[in-house]
Amino acid sequence: MKNYIILACLLLGLPLMAQTKVVKKNAVKANNYGITYSLPKTSLVVHVEVVKVSCQAGPYYQYAEKYLGIKDAVAEDKVYYELGKVTLANVGIPDPDNTYLVEFKSGTVAPYAYLTEEGLLCAINAEYSPEASTWDTLKKNKPEQKTGTNASVFSEELLMAGSKTRQAEVAAKQIYRIRESRMNILTGEADNLPPDGAAMKIVMDQLEEQEKALTHLFTGTLTRSTEQYEVSLVPHDNLNKEVLFRFSELLGVVDVDDLGGAPVYMNLKTTERAPLLDPKEEEKKEKAMKGIIYNVPGKASVEILMNQKTLYKGDVQITQFGTRESLAPVMFEDKKMPVKVYFYPETGAIKQIIQ
Repeated sequence: MKNYIILACLLLGLPLMAQTKVVKKNAVKANNYGITYSLPKTSLVVHVEVVKVSCQAGPYYQYAEKYLGIKDAVAEDKVYYELGKVTLANVGIPDPDNTYLVEFKSGTVAPYAYLTEEGLLCAINAEYSPEASTWDTLKKNKPEQKTGTNASVFSEELLMAGSKTRQAEVAAKQIYRIRESRMNILTGEADNLPPDGAAMKIVMDQLEEQEKALTHLFTGTLTRSTEQYEVSLVPHDNLNKEVLFRFSELLGVVDVDDLGGAPVYMNLKTTERAPLLDPKEEEKKEKAMKGIIYNVPGKASVEILMNQKTLYKGDVQITQFGTRESLAPVMFEDKKMPVKVYFYPETGAIKQIIQ
């Protein structure tokens, strides 16, 4: 079967996936004491951070090495991209082939269940609140980081210098004067020292800011902003060098068919898989299952690579590689000791049973 891949790019400031929301469903006479839910199948969601770097050359970049000894000054305006952190999440999506109606008897104690908005089972006879996910934290966009030049550094002497060569010389001398002033303050040799520690910090911060701004006239400026991408894949078998997307230093994330980017691969290998049943065995098992049907996921190891460099490596549960089992209806009929069951909505597996 095919593995479906979806690539999504979202603008800065927008969440990539909404936090899980749950809905309480009561098994009452109006719905014949029945609750419909779906078991999930595994969708692997790869979250990618891409840093866009905008470079702007300083007006005196030609003189950076001569006056300041800086050899790596930005020499031209350009934009390039860096591939940041790559993470993986197991996201359950409703499996239309595994939707069930569970019917509670009218005498069942507190018959209700919590489902996600998509109909995935979260809990039976128990209050349920989605846990705070580190995945949501990872998806938050990083603020834009700018390294710029403050116009206030253009002193009268600098503006009146005339030629660019002379302006660069004046700017360099201002930098060295600032450094000398800072050193004099630190050593106590300055004529007018700040009266206290707080005042000294303010003065030192201002000197540092002026020096950085003047230095950027030589080194240039950089602006970094983080863009967020998601790639979703529904695996049905092992994967060998499955291309998730391509990455280009000039364009960022590009489509799998764009040969202008280097391919980012996923390798997926099954480590635990339920034995395959023949059609008769499968039919017999389906007929024997009554009550609450749940998943027992399989497992797989996952590695994501680009240019033979590992970007992510870990283990993940895959419901498609597992099997289904059932909880007997009689478990929910004891009025003296009502049973509470919690599930993992992303896999459909049992998390905890409390009696």
